[in-house]
Amino acid sequence: MDAIHLDDVSSWPSHFDSLFDRVGAVFPRSDLRHQARGYVRGLLASLDRKNSWQLAEHLGHDKPFGLQRLLSRASWDADALRDELLRYACDHLGANEDRADAVLIVDETGVLKKGTKSVGVQRQYSGTAGEHSASPGRIENCQIGVFLALSTRKGHALIDRALYLPESWCDDRTRCDEAGVPEDVTFKTKPQLAMEMIGRALDAGVKPDFVLADEVYGNDGKFRRFLESRGQAFVVAVASNQRLWVGFEQKRVDQIAADAPQESWSRFSVADGSKGPRVYDWSAATFGAPTEHGQQRWLLIRRHIETGELAYYLCCAKPESTPKDLARAAARRWGIEVAFECAKQQTGLDEYEVRSWDGWYRHITLSLLAAALLTAVRIAATEAKPHRSGRRSKSRRR
Repeated sequence: MDAIHLDDVSSWPSHFDSLFDRVGAVFPRSDLRHQARGYVRGLLASLDRKNSWQLAEHLGHDKPFGLQRLLSRASWDADALRDELLRYACDHLGANEDRADAVLIVDETGVLKKGTKSVGVQRQYSGTAGEHSASPGRIENCQIGVFLALSTRKGHALIDRALYLPESWCDDRTRCDEAGVPEDVTFKTKPQLAMEMIGRALDAGVKPDFVLADEVYGNDGKFRRFLESRGQAFVVAVASNQRLWVGFEQKRVDQIAADAPQESWSRFSVADGSKGPRVYDWSAATFGAPTEHGQQRWLLIRRHIETGELAYYLCCAKPESTPKDLARAAARRWGIEVAFECAKQQTGLDEYEVRSWDGWYRHITLSLLAAALLTAVRIAATEAKPHRSGRRSKSRRR
C-alpha cells in the first residue's frame, strides 16, 4: 500500500468532516470534539514524530496540555470510538457487499519502551523488534498490542485493539493502580484477547469468508474451537509439532507432510507479489469429522519451491471449499502487515508518549481512526479514476 499524500487529494477535507460527523457524539463536549479533530489532523500531518508536543506545535498551540488531557483525564469512551471505527471501516471497505472477499486477520505488534512505568511494559518477545534487521524478533523492553484487521478486495484497515497485560502486571495491583488499569482487568492470553475482538466483529454483523492468524493463535486449541463454535471458517498457521489424529494415532504435522504422496502436491500462484506471482507447492487433506456447523477440517501444507521450507495451516471451511481456496486465504494474512505499516508510518501508531491504560487505548484508537480515513480516501480516489477517465473518453468521441 503506497503512502498517500492528503495534499494531493482534493476531497480529503470532506472525508475528514464526514468522519467526525459520525464520531462526534463520542466526545460529549464541544471542546473535546475540537481537541479530537485537532489530534487526528495532527496524526495525518507530515511530522518527524507525532507525540503531543509536536502535534500541539503543528496545530499552533503554545502547550500540549489540551491534547494530553484528551488522552488522559477527559471524559470520553475509547471503546465507543472503536465501535464507530468498525462501522466506518466496514462501510468504506464494502465488507458486507457481495463478493467482498472479506477476511479478518489477527496479529500483534510491539512498541519499544524505556523504564518500567508504561502500562504493560516488560522484557518480552516482540516479533517487530529489529524488524529492519536480518533477524527480526527478539526479547526487548516493550509493550505488546494485539490487533484485528479487516481486509477486502478494496483495502485493509485495523478495526480493533487490545493491550496485552503480562501476568507480572496483573499480579501487582499497586503497579496497575499507578497506571490506571481498571480493577476488573485480569490476565488474558493473546488468543483470548483475539477471541474477544473477533467476537465483537462477528456480533456487529461482519461476515468474513475466513479468519486468519499466525502460530501464536493457531497453536491454541481453544482459539480454533471458538471459531468452530461460531461457524466461522479459518486458516491459521501452526507449528511443526502440532499433532492431529490420523486413524487411531496422533501424528505431528511435519510427519504427515513427510508422508504426503507426491501426487498430493500442486504448484500454483496464490497472489501477485512485488516480484511477480507468489508461487508455492501446496498439499491439503481433510481430517476428522465435520464440525457442528457442517464445516470440514483441513491440514494445508505449503512448500517453498526453492528452499523446500514448509509451513503448516489448520483450516476449517465449507465442504465445497478447495485447497486452492484455502491457500489463497492463507496468502492474505499479509494484509495486516500492510495496515500496520500504514498506521506506523503515517498515523503515529507507535509514536505515543502516554503511560496509562486510558492513554494507550485512546491514542491507539485515534491512530486507527486516522488510518481508516486514509484508507477511505485512497478507495475513493481509486474508484474515481475510471469514472473521470470515462468522461474524458466520451468527450473525445464527441
